[in-house]
Amino acid sequence: MVRKLKFHEEKLLKKVDFIKWEVDNNLHEVRILKRYHIQKREDYTKYNKLSRNIRELAQKIRDLDERDGFRAQSTALFVEKLYSVGLITTKQSLSLANEVNASAFCRRRLPSIMLKLHMAESLKTAVTFIEQGHIRVGPEVVTDPAFLVTRSMEDFITWVDSSKIKQHVMNYNEERDDFDLMA
Repeated sequence: MVRKLKFHEEKLLKKVDFIKWEVDNNLHEVRILKRYHIQKREDYTKYNKLSRNIRELAQKIRDLDERDGFRAQSTALFVEKLYSVGLITTKQSLSLANEVNASAFCRRRLPSIMLKLHMAESLKTAVTFIEQGHIRVGPEVVTDPAFLVTRSMEDFITWVDSSKIKQHVMNYNEERDDFDLMA
């Protein structure tokens, strides 16, 4: 009788033993990480946990008695919150909360919103601009590409005043002030 192999021994035999080795089912995860240019896998796992919590909370609200006033009130508040964060497209019903997944959070990341606003050509360049400190949301300079942008914050995404990219865009659009040319 042969002893059961230890984990590191099985890992070494992974390339040889195709039948017995358990397949890593993270193909979907890798696709999402590439599509949204996510550098930290922990961010994606957080988004998965949050989306699971949202679906569980929606199920708990749905399980309440339909005639209860608390259910109607909590449903309205929950749907409003999901809409304001940008995870659902309309405020129609609570059933939209079941469609919230990790990709919904990835679409609300700052690089994705920059791409939507045509501030960058690709997600990779958007991430580079953010990491180099060229972007601010409101008065705050953001250097973390995992920054989640709500619907109300979308209008306040701009270039930092001292950014060379902002100066280049203003020169191109012929909007640069004569005072700025002296500086």
